[in-house]
Amino acid sequence: MIRLVDAVADPAAARAAALDELRSGGLVVLPTETVYGLAVLPSGPRAVDAMFRRKGRSDNRPVAVLVADVDQARTVVEPGPAFELLAAAFWPGPLTVVTTRGVGFSARLGGDQASVGVRCPDHELVRALAAEVGPLAVTSANRSGRPTEADARSAAEALGGDLLVLDGGPCTGAPSTVVDVTADPARVLRAGSIGREALTGIGLVLGDD
Repeated sequence: MIRLVDAVADPAAARAAALDELRSGGLVVLPTETVYGLAVLPSGPRAVDAMFRRKGRSDNRPVAVLVADVDQARTVVEPGPAFELLAAAFWPGPLTVVTTRGVGFSARLGGDQASVGVRCPDHELVRALAAEVGPLAVTSANRSGRPTEADARSAAEALGGDLLVLDGGPCTGAPSTVVDVTADPARVLRAGSIGREALTGIGLVLGDD
């Protein structure tokens, strides 16, 4: 059964329902400024495993972490000059920064344990959830290799249903730009709405894609 909560008409109810579900180790489909995402608390290994199963995602492909603000991001990553430059210029917004993990952040998110992708989304509800329960492990709400769905119910159905879904209306944005700053020079791992010109325009040195 899909449990749909209208996050536009009643954001307080949506927030409360999501907090309860996340704290109990559940999965939540939620809107962002890009596409619908599937969120769990990264501190719950069973929830993370369930996320990968829902997605049909290989364990060697990591999922990103969404945070409430830059200060919270600094609890997840080891900040460096390139990270600080990008965060100051583009957050909140559709930019995921892949950088070195902080020593206190050991959640298993797929891929290696040395790095992590982190983003502060330009979406008030998601930031409010992260502020309340901590960083969220989030991946796009679709089966791996399939297109993302623009509406909440379709996103949940694509993942097999039986989920709490926060309906925020159509989500039709492009996925976030992903920049890896563990490399020197930095690399664009996925093109998105923030292009190379904007990235180099703030002084970031980019290598070839």
